[in-house]
Amino acid sequence: MLDQNGAFDANRRIELIEGDVYYMNAQFRPHARAKAKLYDELRDWVRASGTTLTVMIEATVSMPPHNAPEPDLILTSEPEGDGPVPVASLALLIEVSDTTLKDDLSLKAKIYAEAGVPKYWVADVNGRVIHQMWSPEGGGYAGVREIGFGGEVTAETLAGLRIGTGGLG
Repeated sequence: MLDQNGAFDANRRIELIEGDVYYMNAQFRPHARAKAKLYDELRDWVRASGTTLTVMIEATVSMPPHNAPEPDLILTSEPEGDGPVPVASLALLIEVSDTTLKDDLSLKAKIYAEAGVPKYWVADVNGRVIHQMWSPEGGGYAGVREIGFGGEVTAETLAGLRIGTGGLG
């Protein structure tokens, strides 16, 4: 593999999407604030709910054969081990978007649905809305809704998960 041979040793953040290597954009304050707020909300829910899921930040997710994205946040049942997080362990995947909204809602939504990611959320910091997607079918999601910042996001299949979005933007 290229990474094992030192091709990416410049400490740049990258993703493998559809077999292509993408360098990831810098994360500015609006993106970082939204990600931190979502992390705090998920962490608090994990602690309070007694779930065995773990929230992780920017972990590489294995989606064979040609994808290894680094989403902003994931809830996984397999936080331990070597290598990337297996896609089958995901309960939720979140991208925070300020400059990548088009790709997050199209290309990445397609990839995540095809890989079987059960719940995918995009926090659009410019549009001040959370795009929720669930029930993957083929190259898309059967369930889709938008919740404006200031509202409450819920995930019915994750008992009691309610995230306030007031501090996201």
